[in-house]
Amino acid sequence: TAANKDIAMIFVNTNLAAAAGSVLAMFTSWIKFGKPEVGMSLNGALAGLVAITAPCATVSPASAVIIGAVAGILVVISVMFFEKIRVDDPVGAVSVHGVNGAWGTLAAGIFNIGGTSVKLIGVQMIGIAACFLWVFPVAFLMFKLIDKTIGLRVSREEEIEGLDCTEHGGNAYPD
Repeated sequence: TAANKDIAMIFVNTNLAAAAGSVLAMFTSWIKFGKPEVGMSLNGALAGLVAITAPCATVSPASAVIIGAVAGILVVISVMFFEKIRVDDPVGAVSVHGVNGAWGTLAAGIFNIGGTSVKLIGVQMIGIAACFLWVFPVAFLMFKLIDKTIGLRVSREEEIEGLDCTEHGGNAYPD
């Protein structure tokens, strides 16, 4: 009997997408900011991992590289977009998980190793819409409730000093 190679394909695709995401985020940040930013490169790796989660078992390794590469570019552009519209997301979580989760879900339909179709891509788009229509209003209401009850923000002084000191007793940015 032939060995089942599905797990090996998942491992390979996962690693390829993360690597491609990291490298393309590094190059994109280098072009956009004049330097290869470490934080963006790491977010690129995470974006690649998030984007490959849905299609990891159903795409080729070459497609995994493309999916990760697009994720790396998207995360940088998305972080810049959310900063521009003043969304408070200091670690880029919305860009890594939201934007690239949607990209990966769509990519599962576009790059399906068994072939793609308008129907398959449509199903993936319905999935993206369903996730957004559930997560956005629930998260919005949850954060509004937290803001009105216990509050979401720390004091201005704590923000300037850094939560690494005030909340965690450490110093992430020594003098």
